[in-house]
Amino acid sequence: MTIYKARESTDVIERLYITMRHLFNRGGFKPTGTSGLELRNYLLKLNPEIYGSIADPDKVELNGLNYVLDRLPQGIEECSFIFLTSNEGLDKSSFTPIYPKKRRRTCYRVDEHQMNIEVLLGRSEIYDILTHLTFLYNEADKIRKRTHDFNGKVGRIWISVENAALSSEPLKRKEREVILAHIATMLGRSFDEVITAYKNFQETNDPDRFIKIIYNLGRVSKEDELGIRRREIFFSSILKERVGHHLFGEKWAENVKKTLIKNKLINKKIHIISSNMHSVKNMLYAFDSLNKTFHADEELKMYEDLSKNLDLVDSVKSYAQKNGMIYSKDTSGSNIDVQIFDLSKINFKNTPFKNIKNINKEDILIVFDYAFGEQAFEIMDELLRPINNAKEKLKLNVDSISILGKAGILVGNKGDIMIPTAHIFEGTADNYPFHNQLSLKDFEGYNINAYKGAMITVLGTSLQNKNVLTYFMQTSWKAIGLEMEGAHYQKAIQVASKIRHHIGENVKLRYAYYASDNPLETGSTLASGGLGLTGVKPTYLITQKILEQILNIKN
Repeated sequence: MTIYKARESTDVIERLYITMRHLFNRGGFKPTGTSGLELRNYLLKLNPEIYGSIADPDKVELNGLNYVLDRLPQGIEECSFIFLTSNEGLDKSSFTPIYPKKRRRTCYRVDEHQMNIEVLLGRSEIYDILTHLTFLYNEADKIRKRTHDFNGKVGRIWISVENAALSSEPLKRKEREVILAHIATMLGRSFDEVITAYKNFQETNDPDRFIKIIYNLGRVSKEDELGIRRREIFFSSILKERVGHHLFGEKWAENVKKTLIKNKLINKKIHIISSNMHSVKNMLYAFDSLNKTFHADEELKMYEDLSKNLDLVDSVKSYAQKNGMIYSKDTSGSNIDVQIFDLSKINFKNTPFKNIKNINKEDILIVFDYAFGEQAFEIMDELLRPINNAKEKLKLNVDSISILGKAGILVGNKGDIMIPTAHIFEGTADNYPFHNQLSLKDFEGYNINAYKGAMITVLGTSLQNKNVLTYFMQTSWKAIGLEMEGAHYQKAIQVASKIRHHIGENVKLRYAYYASDNPLETGSTLASGGLGLTGVKPTYLITQKILEQILNIKN
């Protein structure tokens, strides 16, 4: 039964992506038109864990709503027309850019009814946005159906919510509780659940934001249903031309190589690390920059303080840039910043690596921020290409490539560590086994659980399906987790090292992930909230183990 359900769900995922690609090539669609409803039906059949009660017609999903709106531009629930564009010059206009809380993307509110979202990260980002919008419209239609009759006439509950949402004055406590009690009825949720959602959406300058969001979702759905203003999603012609052509990745890699040449580092041995923008920098500079002596028992507290205090972060960054770190903010449109560390200029005596006897100070580190899905192939493929000089092709001397990421875990809990031995593309048998320089032994004795095995590279976190994940975990695949970039990175690395010989065939590989969620556990999905300070320890432990291997000449 498990295998049958998994195959059925895999088929739905495949159909979802075929439909989305078709709609993209077509240039646009109406979410309540034939194609839009087909997309919605596939999502409802799949019933992803992250979207909770999406398939329940009597309940509006609140955690999923919070998750989605954190990744879409503020105000999108008020708009009927969504334009997905490339970087087409709106940054030179008077429009104020809008940045979602938890996605690196630039958006613009063009007018009262239109939102433009710049898509610079490739197909994975398009799929991500379309899936979130499909969920959003499904929940909006639930709100409309529960508050309006077939003729669009409204009941008294809707009128009271509308009056509260359109009020220019913040609601008093008694008024707010009355409205939230009405909203609980509208959404099919308990009063407690609605109070929690109200607090989650609350902002300092907009305490009643949740009420406005619920109202606008229902209002826009109503206007669509009555034909006043049909919701539509468009893809610009320029976006359609650019997707899949490495335009931004090529510019990004060119900028990195120009920086290496400018600073006379191009001939040095290189260690590439895909990571965050803080853990490597903090481990190498935090104690020196803040005039503190390194003590192992104070180390974690230091990193936790840095994760909360922006003034301390600025101090470390300023010190690092004067002592061997080159920071390159992205200007290509890839939204991936870069740090280059010249190890010869770093004082290791006041760091966690002070006891390494033969420390490597001859090489450099290239650390770049997280990629998104398919974008990982584009940027790694372009970075590993030789530099075309007038006389000859200059190959980068890449000694190792390390991937530090966050992922969903199937066999453990949030905060645990996963050491992959292979990456498997979801929905296919495509697989990329490799030798991982990191091992379970590296993480023994730190009071953190670590697991080793194959990992699934999924098409999107928003399509996590319990049947598919259970199949990969319980059958002979023995998958330990899922993420979005691993197979894309490994595909680019294998092409560069084994086929095109852009880099050495024996490049050392290190992959490790910390668990940000467990999609098979209720209350532990991505929609349930982030790790907070729980993620500090595994992030820095993985960083430490990667750097120990790079810095120890014996390796």
